[in-house]
Amino acid sequence: MKRKLLIISMLLLTVSMQAQWGQMKEDLTNTARKFIIDLTEDGKAQMVCYLPKAPSGRAIVGVPGGGYSVLSNSHEGYLASGWLNGRGIAYFVVNYRLPEGNRFIPMSDVQMGIRTVRDSADVWGINPHDVGIMGFSAGGHLSSVISTLSDFDARPDFSILFYPVISMDENVSHIWSCRNFLGEDQKNPELVAQYSTQNAVRRHLTPPAIIISASDDRLVPLVTNGLEYYKAMRNAGNDCTMYIYPTGDHGFGFGPWFKYHDQMLTDLGNWLDHLKTPKKGAVKVACIGNSITDGHGIDMATAYGYPAELQKILGDDYYVKNFGVSARTLLNKGDFPYMNELAWKDALAFEPDIVVIKLGTNDSKPQNWQYASEFKQDLEQMVTTLCPALKQPAKKNKKARAFAPTKPLIYLCTPIPALKTSWDISDSIIVNGIIPIQQEVAKKYSLNVIDLHTLFAGDADKMQDDGIHPDGKGARRIAEIVAGAIK
Repeated sequence: MKRKLLIISMLLLTVSMQAQWGQMKEDLTNTARKFIIDLTEDGKAQMVCYLPKAPSGRAIVGVPGGGYSVLSNSHEGYLASGWLNGRGIAYFVVNYRLPEGNRFIPMSDVQMGIRTVRDSADVWGINPHDVGIMGFSAGGHLSSVISTLSDFDARPDFSILFYPVISMDENVSHIWSCRNFLGEDQKNPELVAQYSTQNAVRRHLTPPAIIISASDDRLVPLVTNGLEYYKAMRNAGNDCTMYIYPTGDHGFGFGPWFKYHDQMLTDLGNWLDHLKTPKKGAVKVACIGNSITDGHGIDMATAYGYPAELQKILGDDYYVKNFGVSARTLLNKGDFPYMNELAWKDALAFEPDIVVIKLGTNDSKPQNWQYASEFKQDLEQMVTTLCPALKQPAKKNKKARAFAPTKPLIYLCTPIPALKTSWDISDSIIVNGIIPIQQEVAKKYSLNVIDLHTLFAGDADKMQDDGIHPDGKGARRIAEIVAGAIK
């Protein structure tokens, strides 16, 4: 009974705040243009757009809360426009359709909003690789769903989550958000788990996030929601920051009545200022690989794995993304084929200019190398999928030298030496079986080869105890070798 009264009182407070701040005149001092776009043909989903006078190239898509039963789009939407535009950030508030039990309705509206922003990036002065999402309460849940479960083209580059609903388990979350979003599927434990987004966080693939909450939130329990998302992000080694203010309860948004409003804006502003932004037009580099690319055994591999070190060396003219997944094989009949992974799908959608492929170590295991006869065809499948033009016969130039299309430019890395037989990995098979096939395929398609097996051979002191994975210094060494080949 007490819980029902609390829910009713909070909903009445939200409606009251909506009425109070909905009449408030928007601060358009820093806004060059305000307009509305229909996201659906019937106009039931719309996006209110605020373009800044001095654009920085960054954009944020706003997702209001309201328990999936109303839209609190004043203090959890429009009210942020002045502050964001003042920082040069284009802002887009999505007035999405309510799910009424069909979760795909609001999901599709927000996804359409993000795709529209990216599609119009050139016209609106936006960097398509610097488009974030900002959601409040149930809108925070929807933002986390888009951040974890959407296809690459609709997934934001960073997430701002205000007191978010994360769990779809009504026993530990906001009951009506759970029921309104999932409808009858709220009785399906698999879907409850799937849309409890702490379970959907993926290493390297889930964008950096900041979570903003009050310790005394009585409507959406912090410990079983926002904190769970933070833990999942940190355990995955992903960039995540969390600010918990002593008081404020639920639903403060950008309302000036929030006791810590000014401090919150300072904290959020500092986080945005330090958020790494890919340079518009930078050369895109996709690092494809297994645990050595993923950064196994390196804490915060997103910041200290070899692709992160590669980014530091190459500098702002390059945009490096890590698509490594531990334990994966090149072989499609291996125990964990890479080309079955979301990371592979994302790597293709990234549309890279350069691809660095570092696979083969796990293929040397007995259970995988039994399919050795298929290694060449699977490698050819990977490179021709990345660059379909490679399927065409190589042309000849005037000097009769074969050449192939170079977008993306593909580098095949030989595996680093396996100093031990941990997990039945065999350096002998790597040397006598895998590397010769890599060289044969590279010659056939005029690909570049980075011989890490030779170039890393003198760096045994930069390996972890398992003799397979490089440590932090080893990751830096690999990055130096790869950077040298690219530059």
